[in-house]
Order: sequence, then structure tokens, then C-alpha cells
Amino acid sequence: MSKKFYDENSADLVARINDLTGHQDEIFNFLIIGSGMIGREHMRVATLLGGARVHGIYDTCEESMDFAEAEFKKYSEEELVRYESLVSGCMDPKIDVILICTPNFTHYEVLSNVARSGKPLFVEKPMATSLKDGAEILKFSDDYPAFVQIGMQYRFKAQYLDAFHEVKKLKSLGDIKTISMSEYRPPFLDKVKQWNKFNEFSGGTFVEKCCHYFDLINLMADSPALNVYASGGRAVNFLDFEYKGRKSDIDDHGFVIINYSNGIRANFTLNMFSNEFYEELVVTGERGRLVASENASIDKRKKSRSAITVEVLGHPYYEEYEIGYPEHVEKSGHHGATFFEQAALINKLQNKNEDAATPKQGLEAMLIAGAAQKSLIENKVINISEYAKQNGLGDLLSVT
Repeated sequence: MSKKFYDENSADLVARINDLTGHQDEIFNFLIIGSGMIGREHMRVATLLGGARVHGIYDTCEESMDFAEAEFKKYSEEELVRYESLVSGCMDPKIDVILICTPNFTHYEVLSNVARSGKPLFVEKPMATSLKDGAEILKFSDDYPAFVQIGMQYRFKAQYLDAFHEVKKLKSLGDIKTISMSEYRPPFLDKVKQWNKFNEFSGGTFVEKCCHYFDLINLMADSPALNVYASGGRAVNFLDFEYKGRKSDIDDHGFVIINYSNGIRANFTLNMFSNEFYEELVVTGERGRLVASENASIDKRKKSRSAITVEVLGHPYYEEYEIGYPEHVEKSGHHGATFFEQAALINKLQNKNEDAATPKQGLEAMLIAGAAQKSLIENKVINISEYAKQNGLGDLLSVT
């Protein structure tokens, strides 16, 4: 259990989970657009959480809806509506909130079409595949009558909640000097029409896979980025892969260096030809070092392991301290992070204050990711201010 974070916020983790999954005064009806892997995860979590009901689904792929409906019937007795069109779903007065879980390259178009509903929206990461579309989403959200939440669920992983609590609230490290993140994992999974094997449809590996991490680094640094340099490419995965005669061009590894205007230096490492999943955040300050890590297996029967270490003299967690969520929450998806991400969504629907990712933060993560993609291709340092202005973001984001 992530005992430290919740104890120091005067709330026990188990009690909080019981409260979230217990009786709810108001149940919100979800429409899940896109019934692929992440859409089905949101369906499972909503059923477990209990504060929402999956009222209906829509997908242009009938096979995906068949699979999602069959899975849904295994854990829920609720009736599931299969909408015949996007418009019929989003304009149904029974729907309270719309979750966009479609492939990356469709997010902007789908959001543009459901906007007429005026209902609260949840958009999976990345919010778009281009900075131009991301900027349009941000401008749209400023005038939209309801909120738009971006699916940066890694913020809700147990080890990162604890890390931010230690660094930002308790100031355990003093002033932050460096931030380092890494992910080692197996290759991209199979998706409908293999869209994630192509830069055009995914936005590129740094956008598709790494915007979670750039979001965390941005939050930890809490300062505008000055410049980005990246190196990476294609070494092992999908070198000979083709789909309908088109060759894959997706990268499978990379290194990124980010300099922030407050003097913090950060780096990110990605490797996608490892056999198991491992990710780590290392934050170093004037007093010492914090390490937050997670190990997970391709064998879904094995429980993941998360831990935190705070190497500050006298700190109770100077030695590694294992944290995490109860097994039923962890197994619901992304090691329990999606559960608390949806809890944040329901809190926002109840007009409660909640710290969830905004379109502005989603675009800031995309800005770093896009600059990294550009740096990788051009083999040069990318000035963030110039890059933002080139993409029409100068007036939308605070860059120096």
C-alpha cells in the first residue's frame, strides 16, 4: 500500500479505496469512444470504481466492439448500448461524460465532432499527434462550456504520488538540481490496423509512448524548458515489418536531455526491446537523492513491484520502501493508476477540486516530445521558444 502518501494526508489508502468503491450518491453515465485496449481498461475500472456506469460504447470497428462487449459481460450485468454513430452516442441525453480512447491520430477529429455535445470530455494521451492540432484543442478547451481532462494516468501511480509528496510538499531533497527518468520495456503491442507502428498515426515514439514521462518531468521541474537534445532511432523492433505494403518507421530507443530555465537539468531514457517492464524516476537535490521505481512482468499473473528510496540522512525511507496498491486495484489497469485517474474524473464531475492533467499540460508534454522527435531527426539542439513559435504556440504556452 502507498501508506506514506495517504497517512501524511490524513487518509488511509484502504479506507479511501473503500470510500471510492462504496455507495455513491450520484452515478455518472460514461460513453467510451474507442473500444480497444485502453477503452476496455476504462470500462473495467469504471465498473470497479462504482462512481460511474459504462452506459455505451462506439467504435468504427465492429470487431473491437464485439470483443469489448463480450469482456464486459464477464464482470458486469449492466446493459451496454452499442451506438450506431458518433453523433448518436455523444448527443444521447443519458450520457454524462465522454471518454475518447481512439487511436492517437483520430483524437482531434473525434473531439471536434463530439464538441457539439457540450459535455465533459476525457481525452486519452497524447491529446493529438501534431502541435497544430494540440494547439487547436487547447484553444477549444478555453471556450468549451465543460472541462476537458487529458489521460496522463502515470501521475497516479503509487511511486510517483509518493515522489511528488516527498519532493514538493515535504521538501525532503531541498532545492531540486537534476531529474532523470527511464523506461525499459518490450516492443509496441499489436493494435487495430497496426497504427502504432507508424509515425504518421502515432505522432512518433516520443509523443506516443513518452508524453507521460515528459509530463512528470515538467511537473517536477515546474519551469519552462529552454532546449532539448535527443538521440535515438530504430535498432531491433519492426525493422522488416510491413502492413499493407507500408514499412514501419517507428523508433525503439532514445535518449533525451532537457534544460529548464530555473537551472534544473533533466534526462530521459527509453528502450523498447527489453524482455520485462522497468521504469524509474531519480530526483537529486541539495540534500540527497530520491528513487521511485516500478518492475512489472509480461506475465500478467505476477504482481508488479513499486518502491521508493529517499537517500537523505535520517530519513525513514533511506532504505528502499515497497509501496503500491491492493491487488484488485492494481490489476484493473496500469498498476492502479487508471483507477485513481477515473476517481479524479468523477470528482471533477462532482465539482470538486482535483489535480488532473489539463489540455495546457498535455500540450506542454507534447512540446517536449515533438522537440525531441525533431532533434533526433535533425541531430541538433532544439530551442524550445523558437520551436513553439514556429508551431504557433508562442501565445498559448509560457516559454522563454
